[in-house]
Amino acid sequence: MDDAASAAGPPSLTHRLILGDCLDILPTLAAGSVDVVVTSPPYNLGIAYRSYDDRLAEEAYLDWLCRVAEQIRRVMAPDASFFLNIAGSSNAPWLPFELIVRLRRLFVLQNHITWIKSIAIDRGAAGVDSVGHFKPVGGQRFLHHNHEHIFHLTLSGQVKLDRLAIGVPFKDKSNIARRGHAQDLRCRGNTWFIPYETVKSRAQKFHHPSTFPVALPRWCIRLHGKAQASVLDPFMGTGTTILAARLEGASGIGIELDPSYLAVARERLGAEPG
Repeated sequence: MDDAASAAGPPSLTHRLILGDCLDILPTLAAGSVDVVVTSPPYNLGIAYRSYDDRLAEEAYLDWLCRVAEQIRRVMAPDASFFLNIAGSSNAPWLPFELIVRLRRLFVLQNHITWIKSIAIDRGAAGVDSVGHFKPVGGQRFLHHNHEHIFHLTLSGQVKLDRLAIGVPFKDKSNIARRGHAQDLRCRGNTWFIPYETVKSRAQKFHHPSTFPVALPRWCIRLHGKAQASVLDPFMGTGTTILAARLEGASGIGIELDPSYLAVARERLGAEPG
């Protein structure tokens, strides 16, 4: 079951890619050993994964994710951050909120971040700019889904973050001195515009039906602010979170049920079979 590999990177850092069900693998990891969890589980929207049925009854799906969350909590260090990316759909809009209410017994919801994938900006006489990923939705009942949720969960609600690590410059530069800031950076806030790169084929998405941009886990790792952090993704897919960990100078542990996706992750990371 454990088909681990070490990816290229600084000698002090390791990257393990593990084949198996996260409910089987997570109990084998040391308690309190993970600094940052960044993951995007299946959304139960009927997406065509290779090795997972994405059409569970809602109660069964929520119960399953709660069991996974219990194991994630066990491996988190006391000051760890858990960034959970999830979305609902037009036909299942309550699902992310049902889940986060159930997770209240395990975690504190320290921040709720909105990942904006597409946005229209009204520039007055210059017209409207449409920026980011847009996939048309049929019918006349629903608006297009331009965002997803990132729930930042911690064990205490008291985890200090490096907010300026993903900070943005001030629009009004007078605010720098007037408000006593040491540099031209302010907190980005809890709306993150991270568009997908344009792709024209499934191959450009590594033949995975549901990926996220590498910038998303990079910002999460950076925001947590711990040098050489231990980063976990229990639903690794094609390895985006582990690639982000390597780019941020962190160690990564990725768990993936499907051997073909794990092979892609290994290739992306330049890993050799263990």
